Formats: sequence, structure tokens, C-alpha cells
Amino acid sequence: MDDKDAATICQPSAGVHIVMPGYYSPESMGLLDPATSDGRVIFFLPWQKMTIAGTTDTPTDITHHPIPSEEDINFILNEVRNYLSHDVEVRRGDVLAAWSGIRPLVTDPKSANTQSISRNHVVDISESGLITIAGGKWTTYRSMAEDTINAAIKAHNLKAGPSRTVGLFLQGGKDWSPTLYIRLVQDYGLESEVAQHLASTYGDKAFEVAKMASVTGKRWPIVGVRLVSEFPYIEAEVKYGIKEYACTAVDMISRRTRLAFLNVQAAEEALPRIVELMGRELNWNDAKKQEELETAKKFLYFEMGYKSRSEQLTDHSEITLLPSDVDRYKKRFHKFDTDQKGFITTVDVQRVLESINIQMDENTLHEILNEVDLNKNGQVELDEFLQLMSAIQKGRVSGSRLAILLKTAEENLERRVPIPVDRSCGGL
Repeated sequence: MDDKDAATICQPSAGVHIVMPGYYSPESMGLLDPATSDGRVIFFLPWQKMTIAGTTDTPTDITHHPIPSEEDINFILNEVRNYLSHDVEVRRGDVLAAWSGIRPLVTDPKSANTQSISRNHVVDISESGLITIAGGKWTTYRSMAEDTINAAIKAHNLKAGPSRTVGLFLQGGKDWSPTLYIRLVQDYGLESEVAQHLASTYGDKAFEVAKMASVTGKRWPIVGVRLVSEFPYIEAEVKYGIKEYACTAVDMISRRTRLAFLNVQAAEEALPRIVELMGRELNWNDAKKQEELETAKKFLYFEMGYKSRSEQLTDHSEITLLPSDVDRYKKRFHKFDTDQKGFITTVDVQRVLESINIQMDENTLHEILNEVDLNKNGQVELDEFLQLMSAIQKGRVSGSRLAILLKTAEENLERRVPIPVDRSCGGL
């Protein structure tokens, strides 16, 4: 700023991270590999009961909406395969979320080696006394701030005592203890998993969140309605997040909670309820709710890897099943397509589920079928089902709710014992 001829010292670099199921890594052990196949560094760590792996390091242009590429995702997966036993299949379909972040790599203007790029931050004091802080990352913000203030004190002879940042608690940290979650369970009737999440996330502010928690209507837990069943995030966190200036649905799924980073599909499922809760608190009209919903879905689709994930199954996907597998899956399909129409709808699935005493609401069924309805005509055709099963076999798709649902229903139908005539209230 004070020297128009100063050389550029920052170079933007994109790094991609992926999240996979927790069973890929031990709970308390991580791995850092500084010598991958192309020389980039890869880490492989347990995180939020999942596994996080990354990162790539690619020069990039600056954009507000970086998108993870399929090439980078596959690079990470290929490296991960080197760390696991050969009998563990690392599947593309197990990538639950993927994102790209841009970080500033920086050259120290005072360094003799002008080609040397640092992944740490650099503090520079110009001849005029201007202090520049460049590089760094969110996780080192305190160190960056301390170094910058220390440089200012030294350069301008400012009067100040030693830095206190090391001893300053984050909000909620003052009265936190490892057993704080037990009080949340005992005093409010929260599930243990939810209480542990609230305590570790909010510290002693967890009690404020617990006070906002809705009654579940169950014997246990008493309060704490989850946003999605497999994660400990509860509806009260949406209300509390708004108190701390969360303004958008994207704020809620990616910054106030980590749903978008842990599982994009779960985040999408939670969105309608999140938007409804935020709309109620912030007085959104229907148009605003729809806008928030669409913006958040676009964020998940492009920036959090949903697009890349969904492209693993398209209407151009090959069917590479063995003839015996094709026959087996056709039989499964026709247990639902009893009219031999060549497709199934929510009505067909609902009929079979009711026959084996499984209840599922229509909206959920629509969501499940829509994941596989490649041509979006409101029904799943036989070829679409076979494409799905082929993609699952190849590891490109995993966790398909329709595949699991149909398999479970088929097994229940086969186990069902015929009712004897003398107990069926009829027969001659």
C-alpha cells in the first residue's frame, strides 16, 4: 500500500478435503504423509466421528465459491488406499462431503530466496512503518494476531504489556469441564450424545441452548429434537444461532453446525426444517423461505460436493452386472412392480411396506425415489434401478436408501410365514 512497486507476495492455492465414514480411521489416531505419489502432503484424521482426508494443493484463481474437482477427490482416495489394509475397499460412494478452500501461500519479501513459498503467515514492516500480515489460516488466528501486535509495539515503540492471548478463554470456556455434559443430561433430560456435543461445542453456554430445546414427546430423551437422526444437532441450536447473528440457512448448515461438511445428503434433508425454524424466528415470508432453501441447496450441490456425488449415478451410467445379478435384482424390483409396468412409484413402495408393517411418510418416500429417478419423471424405471445396483457394486455409490429399503423389504417378505387356515378366520 505504501510502495506501488512492491512485488506480489501472495499466491492463492486451492485445497480439497473429503469426509468419509468414521470406520475408515481409528478414533484417536491420525496420519500425516509428507511424501505422497506426487509430493503433496496428505492427512487422514478422525473428525466429528467421521474421517477427514486432504488436502490437495493447486494454484487457483480467487473465487467466492470454490468447487471441489473430481480429479482432486480421486487423488485423495487413491492416496488413502495406500494407508489401509488391502481387504478394505475404498469406495468413491463413501465420500459424504467434499469441499475446496482457498488459502494464501506467501513469500517473505525480506527473504533472500524469493521463490520460497510459505504455508505459515508472514509479518513484514516496510520502511515507512506499515505493518503487513499475510498468509496464515483460520486455525492460527491468535498466533497471527499476537505476532502482528508485537511487531507494531516494536516498530512504533508502543507501550503495552505482554500478550495475554494464551490465557484467554473462548466464550463458554470459563466454567467448562469434561463432565459438564452430565449435568445437561440430568438437569434437562438430553440424550448423552447430544449433551456431549453441546458441551464440547458451546462450553458453559450449552445450558442456554438446552433451555431452548423442544420437548420430544417421548419417554426419553425428554428434550432435544434432532435435525437429522444420525447427528446430534438439535433444533434449539438454530434458535441459539440466530441469537449469535446467524442470518442464512447456509450459515446454519455449514458454520453453526457442521452438517454440510459431514454429510451433504443429511444437510439437505435437514434444510426444510431449518428454514422453517429460521423463518419463524426471523419473520421470513414464503418467498424468502424459498429463496433461502434454493440458495442452500445450490451451496450443497456445487460447493460441498453434492454435484460430484450425484454424477456418480446418471442416466448414462453403464450396467455392468453379471447376468445372474441382473436376474436377482429384477426379481427384487418386481416384488414392488407387481403389475409389470416396468417402473415403481411411491404407491408401489408404500403398498409393500404396509404389508410388512413398516410405516414411512410420503414425503420421505418421494425423497428416496428422487435420488434414483435419473430422468426426473416421478418414477424409478427398471433400468434406473439396475444402473443404481451396478454403481453400488463398482463402489461409485454407497448408502442408497432405495437399495437398502428394497433389500430390507424383500427379506421381510421372504421371512413372512403364511397364516394357517385355522387361524385366518376363513377357508373351507
